[in-house]
Amino acid sequence: MLRGLLMTALLCAQQAIEFTCPMDRDVRSKTPGKCPRCGMALVANLPEPVEYPVDLRVDPPQIPSGRPIALEFRIADPATGAPVKQFEIVHEKLFHLFIVSHDLQYFAHVHPRFDGAVFRLDTALPKAGTYRLLADFYPTGGTPQLVPKTITTAGYTMPLEAGIPKLAADLSPKQAENLTAELKLDPPQPIAGKKTMLFVHLTPADGLEPYIGAWAHLLAVSDDLVDTIHEHPFIANGGPDMQFNIFFPREAGYRVWIQFQRRGVVNTVAFTIPVTALR
Repeated sequence: MLRGLLMTALLCAQQAIEFTCPMDRDVRSKTPGKCPRCGMALVANLPEPVEYPVDLRVDPPQIPSGRPIALEFRIADPATGAPVKQFEIVHEKLFHLFIVSHDLQYFAHVHPRFDGAVFRLDTALPKAGTYRLLADFYPTGGTPQLVPKTITTAGYTMPLEAGIPKLAADLSPKQAENLTAELKLDPPQPIAGKKTMLFVHLTPADGLEPYIGAWAHLLAVSDDLVDTIHEHPFIANGGPDMQFNIFFPREAGYRVWIQFQRRGVVNTVAFTIPVTALR
């Protein structure tokens, strides 16, 4: 009888295991596998998200515009404060960094290199102003992180709230390096807190390839740089049609960048989506 009870307890424990995608936590399975949305390995009993502190240092500290600078990111264990030295590869990279200017005209998706202790990137900011940096990484034993940082070039004194751009809706087709992207929304007028489906159609339809581990990468940023959303297609199969599902958190104008790869060429397109509050 005791053996039977132990076997029942073991079976219940096994049945309690749930495999979850670290990036898309709504993707769940009773068995191991890969996320159909982003390709990441499903993790058994994924821990609850805990934010990892990020220390950003810029050289030179008086940040110039239009000249070389070095960005250094140091990641600390939230429990011990010790430097984190082990990271999981996410979409073929250890670290993804998005850089967006305050006027939402400049966008970069780059990958700092890791020396075993610090992530480092040599870059240049194209013009004076404030920039939002989004650090995307996955500490081993933790959960994926999307940590925002803000830097401002030397001598730039305009308060961020005074420089919020007035974004007009722009859903017109976009011609990139070697493809054209068309976007349609459902509902046509997105509402904060409600699901918005973004339907993307690409032409030509041939030659599409995964870009760093996904069929597309999307970054949405609110006009005041406060809200950021990083998503991959909810539906995509290598064809010309993709679907993203997004919950915009509040009423604002959002600049949305989407990146695709076709015949070895990375294409970046940008749309502007106004989001209203529920009346």
